[in-house]
Amino acid sequence: MTVEMTEDELNARHAEKMRKKKVVRDKILASKNVEKGLLIVHTGKGKGKSTAAFGMAFRSLGHGLPVAVVQFVKGAMDTGERMALERFGDLVSINRLGEGFTWETQDRQRDIAAAQHAWETAKELIRSGEYHLVVLDELNIVLRYDYLPLAEVIAFLTDEKPADVHVVITGRNAPDALIEIADLVTEMELIKHPFRSGVKAQKGIEF
Repeated sequence: MTVEMTEDELNARHAEKMRKKKVVRDKILASKNVEKGLLIVHTGKGKGKSTAAFGMAFRSLGHGLPVAVVQFVKGAMDTGERMALERFGDLVSINRLGEGFTWETQDRQRDIAAAQHAWETAKELIRSGEYHLVVLDELNIVLRYDYLPLAEVIAFLTDEKPADVHVVITGRNAPDALIEIADLVTEMELIKHPFRSGVKAQKGIEF
């Protein structure tokens, strides 16, 4: 026989469950006392990798913390996030150093030179320690095409990144070695995408 609870009884049971949950959560939170600059990777076939990274950039800027962005591929495009970031003035360093997707440039040596220039810029920005967060947008793409030596990138991020600087790396096909050293890795999973139904990239959504 099922006995139905009154609304007051349901509310009281809920309050007790949440009280017990809060005790557990407070105990867990009390044990988390490390503060450090994180290496964060956004990868996967799903949409939202760069969008999530720029969301973190805006979060930092909301706290008045300086941000740097290096775009390895999309730099040639006019994007909404770039135009929005520019409104924060000296708090942001935006470096559009890509020349478009590889199938657009069709010039491997030019792509390699652009990637190397962007990487040197990224290293300077990270080393400087002047930025709370550095976004390396689509770095995974140039690593996939071997435009940069993976071992060099891993060594720099492991040995030279200042301890208090957060670095976010985006792009599909993040290499295993990068995932291994990262503090936080999120894989965006593709379930549906309007492009497959003939819908083109649209302002304010894709760029």
